[in-house]
Amino acid sequence: MTVPLRDGDLTRHGLPATGRGRVLILACGALAREITALIRLNGWDHMDLACLPAILHNTPDRIPAAVRKAILDHRGEYERILVGYGDCGTGGALDAVCAELGVERLPGPHCYAFFSGVDDFLSRAEAEMGAFYLTDFLARQFDAFVVRPLGLDRHPELREMYFAHYDRVVYLAQTDDPVLTAEARRAADRLGLDFERRFTGFGELATALERA
Repeated sequence: MTVPLRDGDLTRHGLPATGRGRVLILACGALAREITALIRLNGWDHMDLACLPAILHNTPDRIPAAVRKAILDHRGEYERILVGYGDCGTGGALDAVCAELGVERLPGPHCYAFFSGVDDFLSRAEAEMGAFYLTDFLARQFDAFVVRPLGLDRHPELREMYFAHYDRVVYLAQTDDPVLTAEARRAADRLGLDFERRFTGFGELATALERA
């Protein structure tokens, strides 16, 4: 069962039973589809998924407080909580919340690193300083999470200011979906950038959940 959350509420994906032996994955909504798929594929029926709104990534300073509230609201129902976020631009503040409340989060700075593999992503960082990354989620939601928040729908001339230092869109694909690939290529064209597709699958997101 999956339950989406409003800001501060939870969206749950999992079974309704709670208590001893159960794990809550408290994650960013941008990972909901992939985590739900992994839970189903592996038969992890002791896991529930609760998602905070993905749009929090546009205001990362709000992520730690939202995660803190969700942990406190739900920790009595679960033996263990795993935070399904990277640092995600919080500058270490999310790690401070996790340490204070005694929970762990997924390893890595952000979901691009989860999917690429943290070591692989970091090893490419210098060579790919001009890369703008998309995942399956962002390919689907490019207008909602990039175009409209940046005002590019109203002021397309801002593209040159925002993306002057980028040279390509790198689509980190979780699935072999030609429709999503076409959407990602369209996003690159809209930004006036070269396009590269790199299939990652679920990457280290899968191994992190296996350990949980």
